[in-house]
Amino acid sequence: MMKIITFKNRSVPVFFPNEPTTSVEQLHHKLKEMEYNFDFRKKWKRISKVDVVRDVAIFQYNDGTKLYLEVS
Repeated sequence: MMKIITFKNRSVPVFFPNEPTTSVEQLHHKLKEMEYNFDFRKKWKRISKVDVVRDVAIFQYNDGTKLYLEVS
């Protein structure tokens, strides 16, 4: 399934399996925690999509590289 998440005036699609959406909600809370992290906010501008698998969010950049973030 897919859901759109907005962080710092930028919307990114989030793809997750048909499991309960608790991981997506945890991702939203984790993004709130990272709001004042300047390094992460700089990286957020280059992210094209997010895949959520269980307790891990996989951020994919425009160039194909990935960043893994534990959301639990």
